[in-house]
Amino acid sequence: MTGSNFVYVTYIRTTPEKLWSALTTPEFIKKYWFDATHVTDWKVGSPWKIVFADGRVADTGEIAEFEPPKRLVIKWRNEFMPEMKAEGWSLCVMDIEPAGDAVKLTVTHTMERENAKFIGAVSGGWPKILSNLKSLLETGEIVLSGK
Repeated sequence: MTGSNFVYVTYIRTTPEKLWSALTTPEFIKKYWFDATHVTDWKVGSPWKIVFADGRVADTGEIAEFEPPKRLVIKWRNEFMPEMKAEGWSLCVMDIEPAGDAVKLTVTHTMERENAKFIGAVSGGWPKILSNLKSLLETGEIVLSGK
């Protein structure tokens, strides 16, 4: 594959439906995404954006696929760092599969550009966000704060 990619796989002791809800409910997302808000109506073709707690737009995009509770795909571009915005669009795919008493979540974030700075950045961010998501679903608490 040419370009840049990041893949993260985690297993969460929950159901596909609860994980799907956690990935698509703005109030819940805010808890594990360091107080950032996701703004969209979660329909294919709809605009999507992440807004920091201070009101700045972090990222924008479009809902490319929406298949509850199995697959969510977002066309995604960074907005607040000019050098990353200039790299263009990436694609974030979230696949959910039952795995015994747990659920396998695979997040694949790709960009057609080789050595993309944006993919480097999300490679540091996704593990923190997904660790918080897993902990929140399994224990009711996050492990990392945004501070």
